[in-house]
Amino acid sequence: MDLAAIEAIDVHTHAQAPCDGHIDPITAMNLDAAAKHFRTDFPRPTVEDVAAYYRERRMAAVVFNVDSEVNTGEVPISGDEIVEIAQANSDVLIPFVSIDPHRGKRAVSEARRLIEKGARGFKFHPNLQAFFPNDRMAYELYAVIEEAGLPALFHTGHSGIGSTLPGGGGIRLKYSNPMYVDDVAADFPGMPIVLAHPSFPWQEEAISVAMHKQQVYIDLSGWSPKLFPPVLVQYVNTVLRDKVLFGSDFPVITPERWLRDLEKTEIKPDLYPRILKDNAARLLGLA
Repeated sequence: MDLAAIEAIDVHTHAQAPCDGHIDPITAMNLDAAAKHFRTDFPRPTVEDVAAYYRERRMAAVVFNVDSEVNTGEVPISGDEIVEIAQANSDVLIPFVSIDPHRGKRAVSEARRLIEKGARGFKFHPNLQAFFPNDRMAYELYAVIEEAGLPALFHTGHSGIGSTLPGGGGIRLKYSNPMYVDDVAADFPGMPIVLAHPSFPWQEEAISVAMHKQQVYIDLSGWSPKLFPPVLVQYVNTVLRDKVLFGSDFPVITPERWLRDLEKTEIKPDLYPRILKDNAARLLGLA
């Protein structure tokens, strides 16, 4: 990847449909509900669509699937598809893969196989996967990720997926308090960690973990920057300036909207290069 040729690195994008076009019906139901929650009719991109979209905008993107099949029954896009298509578009895509910790020994062997194949990081969604990040069942999986020196990205805070469905679609918010990730950061100091999203209603917990644990970052995806809580803006401008990352949550929010709304915040413009590219390049080993 030619860093000089790209203007930003979006560390949080979703491939929501397999390249064969056969989207899982549970995926379709959840995305229909999410569209109502976010009041937008967002597209359902394949990995190839994500590559074309970001190349056109002279940006790079971390792209991933979400494996929550054990809890939700939703069949994910395969990690192989994520890795293979990202490698074919390595000028703009960095492949992260998702493996449900409930898969036990199979999760560990699958992680090793996908790392060997070219996975550059791992995505966890405690709400959808229905596990506390510090549950010991995930520790052997984390050990494999740490051994490879790869980052792990954890959804934190409120989940738009499940919103507007009866009972939130059965998705429980309790799993996504970032304080559970603090244990993971303490027990796996060699594994870089990204706390995804402004962590409503636990924003100060996320800030505390990122301040305290050297290898913990915060991505700013999933919310319009103009809605960031003031305490987050305060710390972005000061002690966390080297530990915050541009992320859109595409296709939920487009990078254009995110960047446009960034200019409506009190975040200092001289920090934009760090937030948009430099911090992510360092985290991802691109710089």
